[in-house]
This record gives sequence, C-alpha cells and structure tokens, in this order.
Amino acid sequence: MSGLLEAAGAGVYAVDGDGLVIACNPWAELLLGYEPGTLIGVDAHTALNPHGGNTGGLREQRPVLQDVAQGKRVSGDRAVLLRADGTALPVWWSAAPLPARSGHSAGAVVVFHDIGDQRERADRRADRYAHSETMREQAQYDLAEITWLGELTLAMVSTLDADQALERLTRQLVPRLADTAIIDLTADSALRRVAWAHHLPGVLPPTPAGPPLPEHPEHHAALQHIRRGGALQHLPASAIGAGADLLSLVDAADVLIAPLRVRTTTLSALTLIRAAGSPPFNETDRVLAEEVARRTALGLDNARLHAAKADIAATLQRALLTDLPEVPGLELAAHYQSAQRTAEVGGDWYDAFTLPDGDTVLVIGDVTGHDIQAASRMSELRNMLRALAVDRPEEEPGQILQRLDTAQARLTLADSATTIVARLHPNPDGTWELSWSAAGHPPPLLMTGNGTGTYLTGPHAMLLGVRPDMRRPTARMILPAGATLILYTDGLVESRTQGIDTGMTRLRQQADTHHHLALHRLCVQLADDLGDTRDDITLIAARIPEP
Repeated sequence: MSGLLEAAGAGVYAVDGDGLVIACNPWAELLLGYEPGTLIGVDAHTALNPHGGNTGGLREQRPVLQDVAQGKRVSGDRAVLLRADGTALPVWWSAAPLPARSGHSAGAVVVFHDIGDQRERADRRADRYAHSETMREQAQYDLAEITWLGELTLAMVSTLDADQALERLTRQLVPRLADTAIIDLTADSALRRVAWAHHLPGVLPPTPAGPPLPEHPEHHAALQHIRRGGALQHLPASAIGAGADLLSLVDAADVLIAPLRVRTTTLSALTLIRAAGSPPFNETDRVLAEEVARRTALGLDNARLHAAKADIAATLQRALLTDLPEVPGLELAAHYQSAQRTAEVGGDWYDAFTLPDGDTVLVIGDVTGHDIQAASRMSELRNMLRALAVDRPEEEPGQILQRLDTAQARLTLADSATTIVARLHPNPDGTWELSWSAAGHPPPLLMTGNGTGTYLTGPHAMLLGVRPDMRRPTARMILPAGATLILYTDGLVESRTQGIDTGMTRLRQQADTHHHLALHRLCVQLADDLGDTRDDITLIAARIPEP
C-alpha cells in the first residue's frame, strides 16, 4: 500500500480526530515543502489551511474534519493549502473519513493535486476570452459607428436640395449624438439658420423659417468665430448660464459648434447640444462631431456645386432660345421650363421667325440626349433649319425638313431629333393658312375660338436622322379667327408614370378648360398643370385674334 501511495502522483495525508497528521506520502511532503518525516504530527488545520486575516488575503477554509463528520466523501477544486514557507498551493482535493479498522475513532484521509499550472492556464484563457470579448464589443461599436456615419452620408447625397439634406441630417443626429442639433448656413457675410431638431416634440418649431428665437451671446460669438475661419468651439455649462434664449429653451448644458468647411471655405456651422440630464461631450464625441462635420461639408459642397452647374445649364439653355417676332394680326407666346432636379441641359428648343414674303415660321424640336453636346447639336440644327427656310422661302415645310435631314446626315449635326415646322400665311379675309410637317414629334393641338381642341395628326413622318432621303409630306388648313395653335415637346405629355396617350388627352382637356386665358398665361398654366418637372418642358403657341 505504501508503494502505491508513493507512486500515486498526488499528495496524501491522514489526520486523526484532533487534526494531527498521522501519515503522509512523499508527494505530500514534496508538494507542501516539508522535509521527509517532518509533516507527521503537524496540526493540519492550523498549519495547512489559511485563516481569517492572513496577509495573502486568502479565503478562510473550514476544517476537513467538520466536512467529513457525517461520514461522507467531500471534494473541492478551489482550495488552497499553505506550504511550509507560508506560500499558497492551489489544489484540487478530496477527503474521506478514516476507515474503522485504522484504529482511530475519528479522522480523515485527504488526497490533493497541485493545480497551480492548470489554474494559471485557466486564468490566462479567461483573460484572453475577456480580451477577445472586449475587442469584439469594440469591433461591434466601431461597426455601428461606421454604419451610422454611412447613413449620415447617404442622407446628404440622396438629395441635391441642400436645405432638405441638412434637415434630414439633423434628424439623424438627434438623439444619437446630441439632444439638439442646429445647422446655420453661410449666406453672403452672415449665417442663415436652415435646419434644427430636438429630442422632444413641441420644444422647437417644426422649421427655423419663422421669427428667429433670441440668440445666446456666447453661441452667437462662437458662430461668428467659425464663420471667420475658426476651429471647433466648446461651450461648457459655466459659459451658458440662464436666460430667455435658444440655448435656455432647449435646456442646454454642454454645446459643441463644429465648422462645415471645404478647403478654406466655411459652408456652414453645426451646433450640437446636450441637456442637463445627458453626459457632457468627451474627446470621443468631439472627434465624432468633427467627422460628421467633414462628411456633411462634402455633401453640402456637392449640392452647392450641382446647383451652380444647374444655374449655368439653365442660363445656357435660355440663351439658345429665340425672342419671338412681332407679327401684325398674330399673337405669339412661348414658354420654356428646365428640369428642376437635374443639371443636364436638354435638347428642347422652339423658334419663330418671319420669311421675306411676310409668312411666319414656328418650329418646335427635341434633339436626343440631355447634355451639353445635345444642346450644342440642337443649336446647330436650329440654325441650319433657319438658314434653309430663309434661303428658299418658297419651299413647303416638308421640303425644308427633307433638306434639313440630308444636311444633318452629311454634317452630323445630331444623331436623331424630332421636330415640327409650321408656316402661317395671312389671307386678305383675316384668316391664316397653316401648312406644316412633323418629323416624329407629337402632333400640334388646334383650339377653336369656343375652346374645342383637336390634334392635327396629318403629315407625320419619321424623326430626323433615320432616312435622310425620304420624302416628307406637308399638310394645309385654314385657321379661323380665334383659333389657337399649340406646339409642345414630350415633357408636357409624357413621364415615367404616364403614357403619352394619357398625357395628350389631359393636355386637350386642360387646354379646353383654360382656352380663355391670355396666350402666354395659357402656356404657363399648361406647363404647371401637366409638365413632368424631371424633364424640360417647351411650348410655342400662335393665336389669331377675334375681329
């Protein structure tokens, strides 16, 4: 039996009813740091178990004899035995009562293993797990931040209306980053408040468009500092105070004002406010606020550049349109409305000019494409048509269009285009003779004096650029006094949500309803009621006055 105890690889010792060690194996002496034979007679509970108030802060342990008093085996994996030098030995242990044949009325046998290395490895695993959990939580936080910043960027780039984009932005900043968010846009030498949001409904008006709220002097000074090129400003609670102003209204306790700046140009200022019940801004919040400001400035700059490009495009387009001539006995009007949500220059045009014999030519057309090149080709095609009509004033509209188709094919004026050429000739009796030819264009609308509309669906042929050698017909009719002729482009009758047949029906109905309006007002009314704002809308109309 003693040989088994020596080879067991575990410490074994036995105590009698008084807790004195009466037997042990060499492993017990080795693990506990006792010289051979010196462990016998030691009071195990006093010498081997930590007691309350020990210098190592170890947990006090119950005497083994108390645990086995009921004659049961007990064990544990979080115990500590004290070595001879007082150091702690983490152990797994098991204890059982001494058998009756041992000659002792009470006592216990304790078997223990050194689990210091195992516990150290477990602690290292726990530390690694805790570190990995911390890293995972940090990664999730970073991902949430990136996702949120992406949503802010999307809010800015999903519309080219700067005020609308900033309004969306403030709603996303509250309450994620602040309790109140305010944006002031640079306008000339001042700042214009364009958007705000508050975490509680009803505290602020829906928009800042109404009468301005009293400004806090420190906030106003910070905004002016930023407008002049200053960096991020911070107003702590001590600088805010109380008063009848905007900051007091939103219960401001901590304020950040970040510049929205691109290169050296300050576009706007972003004010972030936290109320008294929220934690103050920390360094992480400041870094995040500056990143939000940077992204917002880029989106705002993009909208600003697009608006400038749209203004240039609209100016260019309008410069290519024609001033209407003064024609005795004939009322002329035209209306052009550029697409509101695009910076593209359309290929729509209208034209009106008189021929040497006194006849008046009306033209409406649309070149394929929506870019600067389309506008350039439109200008070339318009000028070529003018030259061909004036060069041979005796030719009918169909002949002019045939020569224009041939010329544009040879000179590559345009890939394709639709157009109508209409010629008005005054008769001695006060009527006017209309001759016209259409190349792939929606038909003219003729309104009689009593407001009845009819589409002139006669001499229609293919659009220009398909078959340059084809013959193009010309139709004629007499226009009585009070008649109104309306030429238009497809932006008036066709859209992504409406087919051209439905659009033409609506145009005739609206023209019937508003035929009593002055001619220019009629063109504007039709464009407002029917036009698709995503496309250019062009109309030119002629009315023969009542006698």
